[in-house]
Amino acid sequence: MGRGSFLAFAAPFLLPLLLFFPVCLLLGGILTGSLAWALVIGAAGTSALVGVLVVKHRRMIAGTVVRFSPRGVEMADTYGFVLRLDWPDVQRVDVVESRMASPRTISRPGGVRVRAGAMRSVGLVGWGEREVPARMPRWMRDHLARVPVDPHTGLQRLGIPLGVVDPLWERGRMGDWVRRHRPDLLA
Repeated sequence: MGRGSFLAFAAPFLLPLLLFFPVCLLLGGILTGSLAWALVIGAAGTSALVGVLVVKHRRMIAGTVVRFSPRGVEMADTYGFVLRLDWPDVQRVDVVESRMASPRTISRPGGVRVRAGAMRSVGLVGWGEREVPARMPRWMRDHLARVPVDPHTGLQRLGIPLGVVDPLWERGRMGDWVRRHRPDLLA
C-alpha cells in the first residue's frame, strides 16, 4: 500500500515554518551581530522544525493501520485512536480533516498571528464509533465532545482519512473494498 504524502502532512505547518525562519534570522542577527551566523541560525532552527515534522510523519505512517472487512472499515493509530465505520453507515466519500495541532491562534499584541491548520485528505464519512486514548489534549477532547451524534443509534459523525495512508486509495486495494461493499460511493 502506498505511503501518505509528506507534503500533504506538512501543508498545514508551512506558514508557521515560513514565519519561523525570519524570526530565527532576526534573533541570530541580534545575538551574533553577523549576517552569516544569522543565516546559519535561521536555517538550523527551521531545519530542526522540519526534522520534527519528518519524524512525526514517519511515525504516523508506520503506526496507522487500516483494516477492511465484510463488516466495514477500521483505522487505528499509534496514539490510541480507533475509528470504525460499518458499510451501511458510510454516507459518502469526501474530504476528511484531521487536526494534528490545536486550532488556537498564537499571537502577540500587534504581532504576527500563527495557526496550524487541519490536514485534509479524501476518505469515508458516515456514522461510526470512535475510541480515544485516556490521555489526550483538552482542546481535542472539547472538539470531539461537539461532534454530532445520531440520536437514534448513538453513533458519532466521523471520517476515516484513507488518503493519509494512500493518496491514490480509490484506485488501489482500498478502493476495491469500497467498490465491493458500497459500489454507490465510487460510481
